Amino acid sequence: MSSAQVPVYDVAIIGGGTVGCAIVHELTGRGLKSVLCEQNSQLVQEASAGNSGIVHTGFDATPSTIEHQCLEDARILNKAIYNKYNLPFEERGALLVAWNQEQMSKLPLLLKSAHNNGVTGAHLISREDLFRREPHLNPAAMGAMAIPGESVVDPWLTPVTLAHKAWRHGAKIMRECKVLGGHLEKGSHWLLETSKGPIKSRLVINCAGLQGDIVEAINQPSPFGIHPRKGQFAVFDQSAASLLQSIILPVPSERTKGVLVFPSVYGNIVVGPTAEDQTARENPQVHQKVIDELIAFAQFVVPELAEHPIVATYAGLRPATQMKDYHFILDKNRGWVTVGGIRSTGLSTCLAIARRVANSISTSQPHVTYPEQRPKLKRIADDTVEMDGMSYRITHPLARLGFTNKRAKL
Repeated sequence: MSSAQVPVYDVAIIGGGTVGCAIVHELTGRGLKSVLCEQNSQLVQEASAGNSGIVHTGFDATPSTIEHQCLEDARILNKAIYNKYNLPFEERGALLVAWNQEQMSKLPLLLKSAHNNGVTGAHLISREDLFRREPHLNPAAMGAMAIPGESVVDPWLTPVTLAHKAWRHGAKIMRECKVLGGHLEKGSHWLLETSKGPIKSRLVINCAGLQGDIVEAINQPSPFGIHPRKGQFAVFDQSAASLLQSIILPVPSERTKGVLVFPSVYGNIVVGPTAEDQTARENPQVHQKVIDELIAFAQFVVPELAEHPIVATYAGLRPATQMKDYHFILDKNRGWVTVGGIRSTGLSTCLAIARRVANSISTSQPHVTYPEQRPKLKRIADDTVEMDGMSYRITHPLARLGFTNKRAKL
């Protein structure tokens, strides 16, 4: 391909997970000629295909971090987009449950932290109020903190809709397009080498998730390393839907938010995730011993779950790094933006991250008005749908279950 034939873009986005889909939606909406490069055959295929589907308020975020700021912004942005595009979404609220006196003693401090984080609706509730809300909960529960606003959403349809909207308005979505390397040409454009040929772009955004540090090395020695953290989940049959209305949270530890028991947006009750450090970045495996432990925990929290079968298990990898916060690096001189280390809150903050990226590059292009309704999905195979002639395989287990669920609004 001659240099005259190399396609030229305003921005090249590396990584078609939840964050990349949100960024291409935002930047295309601001009038930028965008290309999204995803190395896999499908969007939302790696870390984003194994999350919980929970949208967090940030009640327990670490103050003064980028993650905290994004969670604050997300509380405003998310609901507006979910409603605008008619995405499956339920504001279930969460109950952070204390199971012993030591945990009870921690609730006032957790409440103070929630209020400091702007989640002012959080409040402590008595044991009696807890069981009025969740009568099927284990009687061992002693009390809880209620967190309104914690929500569940379709974790696959949400980002795919964002990318699809961008595609309909001129963005190039390139699947099976692995970025192999690149260099900055005379301080003006990046020339990226990809498995589908060269691409030129004025700006590059690295949101490659589990490959983020590898991609970062194209621009600079990566200041962070990806240390994958696996989370396993078990999913109960929809027959258990009436047993739980809220997201049940544990008292968190320093390392992890802990194992949750929660309803998906389609009514399946889910237990997970675990937090298991590993070196492999691909193909996270489910282990029956761990699944059995998760099932036992769920049955402790809601004993009647013992009467309902497991219909799915899955595992996902979170792109953890040596830091707890996000890595947001803006290199204006070289036309490179890095968004890395987006762990368990990526689904919650993707729209806010995209807005932050757009604002940081000072784009003043006129905004595109996206149609409010998302296109209707047409089923063309058991796990594949079509929108406007573009086919997408459903990569997230909760969304696949939802597709065959009578409650699904697909």
